Amino acid sequence: MDRVQGIFLFVRIVETGSFSKAAEDLGITQPTATKFVASLEKRLGTLLLHRSTRGVTATEIGKLYYEKCKLISQEIEEADDLASLMQSKVRGRLTISSSVAFGRRVLTPSILEFMSHHPELEVDLSMDDRYINLVEQGVDLAIRMRNLPDSSLGSRLLGTTPWVLVATPQYLEKHSTPKTPEDIQKHLALIYSTVQGDHRWNFTDKSGHSESIQVKGPFMSNNLSSILSAAREGMGLAALPCYVAHQSIKDGVLTPILEEWALPSQEIHAVFSSPKHVPTKVRLCIDWLQGQFKGEWWKGLPAGKSE
Repeated sequence: MDRVQGIFLFVRIVETGSFSKAAEDLGITQPTATKFVASLEKRLGTLLLHRSTRGVTATEIGKLYYEKCKLISQEIEEADDLASLMQSKVRGRLTISSSVAFGRRVLTPSILEFMSHHPELEVDLSMDDRYINLVEQGVDLAIRMRNLPDSSLGSRLLGTTPWVLVATPQYLEKHSTPKTPEDIQKHLALIYSTVQGDHRWNFTDKSGHSESIQVKGPFMSNNLSSILSAAREGMGLAALPCYVAHQSIKDGVLTPILEEWALPSQEIHAVFSSPKHVPTKVRLCIDWLQGQFKGEWWKGLPAGKSE
C-alpha cells in the first residue's frame, strides 16, 4: 500500500473506529489494514491507535496525526475533482458580468485560463460598475462584491477581498504617517464612492475595537482605477482592495498604512438567475472560480498595468 492510500486508510480507521469498516470502505482486507498501521507505527516510533474490544480510538499523538492526514486527504480529493473538471465538456456561450476593476484585474485572467481547459466554450465578459438585471439582460453569471438584494437569485460565496489603506512614500514624508485612525482626519482622503462608507472609513483592531473616521479630500470617484491613479500621484490617502493596490505596493510606489487596523473586507459572490436550474457551464465555471480565491489570492495575480 502506498502512502497516499495509507493516509486515506488511517483517516477512515479513526473516523469509523474500526479496522474492518475502514478496510471495507477502501476495498482491502482487514489484515492488510492492520499490517499497514503496525508498519506505520513502527516507522514513526509511536503508538497512534488504542485497540480494545469496544473499538479503535486515536492516541493523543494519533489525533494530531489524524488532523494532518485529514487535511492532506481533502487536498487530494480537491485535486481529483479539479482533474475531473478539466476533462468535463463545457461548450456553448457563457455570458458573465463583473465590475470594471475586478473584471479587468482579477476575473479576465482567471476566465481566460478556464477557457484554455474548455476550448469549445465561448465567453462574453461584460464589465460595468452599475447594477444589472441578470434575467432582463440575459446574463448567465454575475460576480458581485456586495450584499444581494434579490433573494430569488442563486448565489455562491467565492471568497473575500480585504482592503488596505495606502499612500505614496513622498506624501507620507511630506504630511507624516498616521499612527492611529484619528490621525487620518488631518490628511487628504481619496474617496471611492461605492463602498467603505464613502466619507466615513471604518477600522477594527486585533482586539475587536472599532473606530469610524470622517474623511475629506480633493478627489472622489466611483472607479477604483481612478482612485489608484490619484493615490499613485501622491494626492492623499486611499482605501483600496488588496487586488487593486498589491502591485503598486510590491513596486514600492505605495506604502500600506495602519496595518494593525483592518478595513471591512468584501465578500465575492457568484450570482446566477435561478438556484434550482444551474446550467453545467455555469456550475463548472463557479467551481473553477471558487478555487481561485483561497488564502492571499491577490498576491498570485499576474502583474499588469498600474492604473
